[in-house]
Amino acid sequence: MTAEVVQGTDIALLVAPSAAPASRESLTVRAGGAEHPVTEARDRYGNRMHLVSGLPAGTVEIVHTADGIAAAPVPPTSEADAVLHLRPSRYCEVDELTSVARELVGERGGIDAGRTIVRWVHEHLEYVPGSSTVTDSARSTYDARRGVCRDYAHLTATLLRAAGIPARCASVYAPGLDPMDFHLVVEALVGEEWLVVDATGLAPRSAMVRIATGQDAADTAFMTTLAGDVQLTGIQVTAVVDPALPREDPSASVQLR
Repeated sequence: MTAEVVQGTDIALLVAPSAAPASRESLTVRAGGAEHPVTEARDRYGNRMHLVSGLPAGTVEIVHTADGIAAAPVPPTSEADAVLHLRPSRYCEVDELTSVARELVGERGGIDAGRTIVRWVHEHLEYVPGSSTVTDSARSTYDARRGVCRDYAHLTATLLRAAGIPARCASVYAPGLDPMDFHLVVEALVGEEWLVVDATGLAPRSAMVRIATGQDAADTAFMTTLAGDVQLTGIQVTAVVDPALPREDPSASVQLR
């Protein structure tokens, strides 16, 4: 990523794989012609957050690389998950779409209800790059019937929660995504397993690598300005799988690692 910043800008980055170990990984931030220090912390969801403070005015270049990423342990579930991830959040107005969810799922429950919702979002939304903004939410996406991955994820998570299925969002690296970018998907708690669902259907779920987890995009943004001002001027995301990209099976139950 490249950006123009003002003097004293502080940022937080969520770009590193959350738990999947890598054979080689680096994160460098260059500003003012020199490498700038970066500190790592964990947020309340356990995401690896990198903090950069006191940037000098001018151009900033951020480069993250990770090679040989292995499968990470599946995150454990807790009794609190079934409560936390049924609640409304900034971009997920669960209360406003409860009647819609009930009409969609009818008497279905569990994985059948979840798949019904994912299929409905896939069939009723049009993927249109640039059609939404950072202020759009599940409600506005439901009305507009179009959006990008974050909009699909917010509407899916909202309808799942409204149907009584705990759901959270996860930012991922998604080999096979075209055009390549950061990608936002949803995890639904079915029984004691978090199953990843993606109403866009743009990349195989089994190849995805978790970056960050949260209630919605407010918790998973790849960059947050803490102080100062940031104007993003360029971004390039590349994610590949070796030896070959797996085929996507929409009917398969997949856990994000």
